[in-house]
Amino acid sequence: MDLSIRGKVGQRIVAGFPGTTIDSELEDFIRTYKIGNFILFKENIVDANQLSNLCEGLQQLTKKYTGHRAFITIDQEGGMVTRLSEDSVNIPGAMAIAATRDEKNAYMAGRITGQQLRTLGFNFDLAPVADINSNMDNPVIGVRSYGDEPDQVAKYCVAMMKGLTDGGVLASAKHFPGHGDTNVDSHLGLPKVHKSLEEMELCELVSFKALIEAGIPAIMSSHIIFPALEEELPATMSRKIITGLLKEKLGFKGLVISDCMEMSAIKKYYGSIEGIKHAIEAGVDLIFVSHTMSVAREASDVLTGLYEKGELSMDEMDASIDKIMYYKDKCLCNENEKHDTNEFDVKAGIEFTKELLRKSLTPIQMPSDNLPVVDHNSLFLGCMPFRATNVFNIDAGAFQFADYMAKYFNGNGILTSPQPTDEEMEALIQPMKEASTVVIATYNAHLYKEQLKLVELAAKSNTNVIVFALRNPYDLKDLPANVYGIAVYEYTLKSVEALAEYMKQPYELSGKLPVKM
Repeated sequence: MDLSIRGKVGQRIVAGFPGTTIDSELEDFIRTYKIGNFILFKENIVDANQLSNLCEGLQQLTKKYTGHRAFITIDQEGGMVTRLSEDSVNIPGAMAIAATRDEKNAYMAGRITGQQLRTLGFNFDLAPVADINSNMDNPVIGVRSYGDEPDQVAKYCVAMMKGLTDGGVLASAKHFPGHGDTNVDSHLGLPKVHKSLEEMELCELVSFKALIEAGIPAIMSSHIIFPALEEELPATMSRKIITGLLKEKLGFKGLVISDCMEMSAIKKYYGSIEGIKHAIEAGVDLIFVSHTMSVAREASDVLTGLYEKGELSMDEMDASIDKIMYYKDKCLCNENEKHDTNEFDVKAGIEFTKELLRKSLTPIQMPSDNLPVVDHNSLFLGCMPFRATNVFNIDAGAFQFADYMAKYFNGNGILTSPQPTDEEMEALIQPMKEASTVVIATYNAHLYKEQLKLVELAAKSNTNVIVFALRNPYDLKDLPANVYGIAVYEYTLKSVEALAEYMKQPYELSGKLPVKM
């Protein structure tokens, strides 16, 4: 089917939408704007069966109204960034996998993820994260990265990419040219990285170069300004970075995709529509408008008008369409493919995940070989998992560490604030003194330092204190000498279950820290 300009624009938009079913508004959106691709989030998902039906419905409507099938994408990185429901397999995150010191685990995690996504109806995973987490104060990458050593990150990224490919989905490395050395979250602000190209070639670009050499089909751009490369525009909007650096200097021939154009780094500082226009001019192939259909509608109207007036290059449009169709043919080769969620072995995937979590637990400080006894006389403290950034999945009313452990051991659990007040800590002194062991879960305490004061108070009040870092391991950098510190890398139900089993029957931990403290 020959595409109109409207149809070509629709092939370059990846749209999000509200709800868990296809309603008349969504169908009209696809029909009118010829939308060719979609991204799904946790709010679109109830369970595996509903999700499979939703993906199949999207494919049918896209084929009906555009003549082509859709890329259906998802951020299924693992760990703290997973979108699938609890009846699915959500693998551990990148840093937890790297802590096992076996890149085969990254391959298997990718393959299991790819196989599962394929049976659910997805064909495109927005992973792996290729960022080198060289800044310990990074609020958005952290445990999403395989570590702070460029060569190590490159190896694990390539392994994950190969696993996803063998599992049957396209992989996409992110966030080019690197989001690892920022202390601002581009979901909320506009980060800048003050590094020369020569410095970036020794760090940020190492993993992307390795992935390009390995045949990565897609690379996602970052909404970050790199003044040495482009003074005023973030990478997504910069032709110097997208075309000059990524395509010409590094020789990338695959799909260049944007991070969401509704993020504050674009929306607040440039406006989503102006940002989208610049991204197209920069050389981005697929534009993500991940949440709001009205923004996607406006983008379609504006871009269609600009192409019709000759203000955007039709030659570059056709080159992008050729790439999009090439990869659609590659990953959607079976026109009549039906998805059966029973084809994927969920039980085996969950067992792999449990074993991986066991292997990832990393001892940072162990005052003795014997972990203090944890039982019904123990006190468990920890905050709720909170959404430090929009990318993480935190469900309202989600389980929390202190409550889970109190029930598991029949002990005393007290929910604390992410930044405990003096009054809170004063009220905890007596329970700490009375407990046989105090067990504390931290959640980025290196950024929310009142949590570290809570640890210090516990160390003064009790001789048996265990601290689990449930996100970034940097929380454990300067623990009091008598405190046991173990890095867990994620605040998920499966990781907390693994901790309960470990405390009930301790074993020698084998995880190795993937970052320098």
